[in-house]
Amino acid sequence: MSFLEKLLEGVEVEWKTLGEVTNVLRGRRLTRKLLSSEEKYPVFHGGLDPLGYYSKKNRDAHTVMIINVGASAGTVGYSDVDFWSSDGCYCIEHNNKINNKFLYYYLIGEEFFLKSRVRKAGIPTLDAFVIEKLEIPIPCPNNPEKSLQIQQKIVDILDSFTELTAELTAELTARKQQFKYYREQLLTFDESEVEWKTLGEIGELVRGNGLPKSDFTESGVPAIHYGQIYTYYGTHTFDTKSFVSQATAEKLKKVNTGDVIITNTSENLEEVGKSVVYLGKETAVTGGHATIFKPSNFIMGKFFAYYTQTFMFYKKKRKYAKGAKVTDVSAKDLAKIVLPVPSLEEQERIVSILDKFDTLTTSISEGLPKEIELRQKQYEYYRALLLDFNKLKMNNG
Repeated sequence: MSFLEKLLEGVEVEWKTLGEVTNVLRGRRLTRKLLSSEEKYPVFHGGLDPLGYYSKKNRDAHTVMIINVGASAGTVGYSDVDFWSSDGCYCIEHNNKINNKFLYYYLIGEEFFLKSRVRKAGIPTLDAFVIEKLEIPIPCPNNPEKSLQIQQKIVDILDSFTELTAELTAELTARKQQFKYYREQLLTFDESEVEWKTLGEIGELVRGNGLPKSDFTESGVPAIHYGQIYTYYGTHTFDTKSFVSQATAEKLKKVNTGDVIITNTSENLEEVGKSVVYLGKETAVTGGHATIFKPSNFIMGKFFAYYTQTFMFYKKKRKYAKGAKVTDVSAKDLAKIVLPVPSLEEQERIVSILDKFDTLTTSISEGLPKEIELRQKQYEYYRALLLDFNKLKMNNG
């Protein structure tokens, strides 16, 4: 804070509308037949992902753009390279009073407002006058050189946060690939290396029933809905996202500590057989489109759950998959799938290694995702503080 106070000490700020300082430029449409993945310049229209590539450019690098049509209307972007702006993408004309990256960071904070002004009738559209009327801060308006110096220092600070978050995100991606590699290696066995048993031989399979989302309550008996296994849970959980009343729970299948809930149904084969180990102390329940696997003393629930994430398991469940639009592998067919069953000591060793990767790549309390979340919040805090000059002065006073 002392650095920020010194940086902005005595700095006067003039607020001007964007239209008073510079121009909002509309792009020019290109037909898809003119685009090619082999051309040099990305073409932006209706989103921050390139629509394609073109042989010419109409905007220089380091330009702020605002999407003005479609589902992404109101989204603020910034290009480090020369590009072509189509008519679904406004651009802010370069100006010697404003650092373009400084403007970008400021407008990121105005995204919510911009999106709230998108006309929804027909194709969502953001009008240029909405952008032109936005007020932007210009520090030291009577000293252009100092103004740009301050803007650049603010950009440098925010760039450092952005780069750190990008580095952590890249590391997370690499760790996930590493996790996948070691999971496949550790859970691949030769035929003669371990015992092989069907799932039905090493545990009990109980098919669930009922449990529409309308049965959920604010509190009560812990409940795991099959759809949440795709979207919410990781490999294991101590707590449930949802609950049901005691009366509803009595009609449903019970899930005990160490049990594995397996999905039977999905729109694609990849998600059929996705599982979560329940480690909560209180008995839970589950419903239809899910099977409860109750492991015997031969196998650890976590070992099986990790195995369901392997390509080997994918190939095995594919043999039993039924359905076209909706894919289903029944509890009866799951019981036929043959699995490797190493010693419990070996299972514990493998699970211990994979648990460390799992924590690092998925934990929201101690892994990389938590670190990324904290850095993102830190960036957003300082972005708001650095770009709200009145607020900073008020805090200093």
